[in-house]
Amino acid sequence: MVTLDLRHVASPAVRDLLRLVNHPDFDRAQQQLERLGGCAEPVRLTGHSTTVDTTTGEVLRSYNSSAEPTGSLLTTCGNRRSSRCPACSRLYAADTYHLIRAGLSGGKTVPDTVRTHPRVFATLTAPSFDPVHNRPTTPGGDIKPCRCHQLHDPTDPLLGTPLNPATYDYTGAVLFNAHASALWARLTVYLRREIAARLGLTQKAARAVLRISFAKVAEYQKRGLVHFHAVIRLDGPDGPDGPDGNATPPPPSATVTVLTDAIRAAALRVRVAVASDAIGERELAWGTQLDVREIAAFGTDAELTDQAVAAYVAKYATKSADASGTLDHALFCRPCQGRGATLLPHGTPLPCTACDGTGQSRPLPRLAVARHVRQMIRTCWDLGRLPEFTDLKLWKWAHMLGFRGHFSTKSRHYSTTLGALRDARRAWRAEQAHAGLPESDPTTTLVVGHWDYLGSGYSPGAALLAVGVWHRRELERQFTAEGGC
Repeated sequence: MVTLDLRHVASPAVRDLLRLVNHPDFDRAQQQLERLGGCAEPVRLTGHSTTVDTTTGEVLRSYNSSAEPTGSLLTTCGNRRSSRCPACSRLYAADTYHLIRAGLSGGKTVPDTVRTHPRVFATLTAPSFDPVHNRPTTPGGDIKPCRCHQLHDPTDPLLGTPLNPATYDYTGAVLFNAHASALWARLTVYLRREIAARLGLTQKAARAVLRISFAKVAEYQKRGLVHFHAVIRLDGPDGPDGPDGNATPPPPSATVTVLTDAIRAAALRVRVAVASDAIGERELAWGTQLDVREIAAFGTDAELTDQAVAAYVAKYATKSADASGTLDHALFCRPCQGRGATLLPHGTPLPCTACDGTGQSRPLPRLAVARHVRQMIRTCWDLGRLPEFTDLKLWKWAHMLGFRGHFSTKSRHYSTTLGALRDARRAWRAEQAHAGLPESDPTTTLVVGHWDYLGSGYSPGAALLAVGVWHRRELERQFTAEGGC
């Protein structure tokens, strides 16, 4: 290896890049970066693995991370958030697309007969907590002036913010986000009751002839409130796992109309009561803007097809609260876990020096967010200190504006799982990596290994190469999408 004098290079990243490129095994380092596909924050592991034939004791393959140019094995972070890792979030979106699509038209172990079942695409929104700046439209689709008498541009930062911050119900908005998952859980309960009532059956009899399957994703509106998009499907009692390999259909009387009416009725019934000495008694409910549309049958020219719905849901599966202008990381102080103090062995609280006793990793007034978002964060922090809301841990989820649920969830029998899709991809990659090697019998093969977590991220020079990999692959995707060869 040629020794380089890099003292004249001012940039540490460029110095590290030159050292990496000058490494005698640089091709292997570049191969690792290509395999990661531009992951922004890979996990670094150290260890070894050995594949042994248990019948003969022969070592078939061995690997040690110390042989790598960087001394560690790099693996993707797997983060679903596009704000954290665009490369891994794109893969997560693709997996979500196939998961949703399989539940609508079959595939991935789901029989294609599910495409004949009643299925709808429902959107449940939050109620109004006071007027906000928006872009209302006429029945013809033209933009009307806002209540502030202005025509807002789509990128106007005022969109979603209160017309009068002094009267906006920030407490109600935060509590709605915090209980959004509970509202959805109650909706599924009432939905089963409403469908049974419309079919003239008891709930026990209804369970014997049909099953409700769903997949949903959460999305933040510009006003910082969560709403849900859900694919809801009616199946027979066995769901898509029928005894003959086909999805069992629901009874003929369980139609799309019945499902649509039941969803609307169930949404009106859902209530979650919240009581507190500080804020009084409140009832949380869904907003009045409820949209339920039938998903068109396979092969039709309708706008809302299974492919369009799967693409729509996958797009929002990689977004998080930062899409509404907030942050994508927790705001509580890690050393004291947001408590503002640590307990000594004899129980005496010792003020945390890292946050000066505030429990916040950074003072709220210094956050680079809009005034509306900052006030929602502050409300989360204030409510989280009340004893009656301790179980909500709102201070922990202040950066999510109070929402504590998963962004994408599904019922057990809707379709395949993300884990199954990842296992299939992992098996395919292992098969490609071992191509040309003697095939081993899985019943007599044992893999023994030991791995330790070393850290996350690249060296400064490798980070520059990883960004280049990501941008090159993005250009290739754009070229392909535009019809390139």
